Amino acid sequence: MEFEDAREALTEIADSLPREIFRELNGGVLLLEDVVRDRHGFYILGHYHYHPHGLGRYISIYYGSVMELFGHTSRDYILKKLKETLYHELTHHIEHLAGDKTLERQDEIDIARMLQGGRPRP
Repeated sequence: MEFEDAREALTEIADSLPREIFRELNGGVLLLEDVVRDRHGFYILGHYHYHPHGLGRYISIYYGSVMELFGHTSRDYILKKLKETLYHELTHHIEHLAGDKTLERQDEIDIARMLQGGRPRP
């Protein structure tokens, strides 16, 4: 899947969601060509960003990381992963607005599990 196709697909996915989900997400959803890894070497597919005194709130989805992991799969599977990643980052956004850190804690548990050779939750 080419970058522009992924951008169009991600826009369609976002446009299909209720506008209220994007409340206070003033920077929107960005698809970036970057390949991003965390300090452990795991690919990062997306980030929810919050900068209270600067850029505000926005989501980055990393096309490069998605393609590194799933570029060999079908277009439908890549679209599924883009959708899952957007939903995951939107969940971080909604939880942040509510003062909840449930998904953030679950992400930490998943990383610990992967460091021990296991798999993250489905």
